Amino acid sequence: MKWEDVRDLQDGYFKRIVGIKRETFNKVLIALRQSYAEKHVKGGRKSKLSLENMLLATLDYLREYRTLDHLSVTYHIHVSNLHRNIIWCEDEMIKMDMFSLPGMKALRSDKYKEVTIDVTECIIERPTKGQKTYYSGKKNDTP
Repeated sequence: MKWEDVRDLQDGYFKRIVGIKRETFNKVLIALRQSYAEKHVKGGRKSKLSLENMLLATLDYLREYRTLDHLSVTYHIHVSNLHRNIIWCEDEMIKMDMFSLPGMKALRSDKYKEVTIDVTECIIERPTKGQKTYYSGKKNDTP
C-alpha cells in the first residue's frame, strides 16, 4: 500500500490498514521530517521514496512480516535502498520513545532466560536400489 492509497481513508479504517492512528502517524512523520532535514543539511542524495511511503514501508515490514523483495516491488525501489530506509526509520522511531521497539542490547540482556527450540525428528529419504546410478550423494560410485 502506498501513501496515495491510504491518505484519504477514514480514521478508523486508516488505523486498521496502517496499524497506528492517524495522529500518531502524523507525529512520527513530523519527527522524521526534522531528522531527515538534519541528515541532509550539507546535501546528499534524496531518497526516491517520500517520507510517508518510507514510514508506510517500515510499518508494513514490522506489522505484516513481508519480505523486502515483496516490499521493493510494491514501492518500486531496490531492496538494498528499501532496507536502508527501513533501518533508518526504525532507528528514528526508537529515538522518539513513542514506540516500544527495543534495541539489540535490550534483547540480549538477561531478561529473557528461557528459550524454546523445536527439535522434532525429521525423516531423511535415502535412495532406493534403482536410484543409485543417479544418486550423487557418494564421492566414489563403484558398480
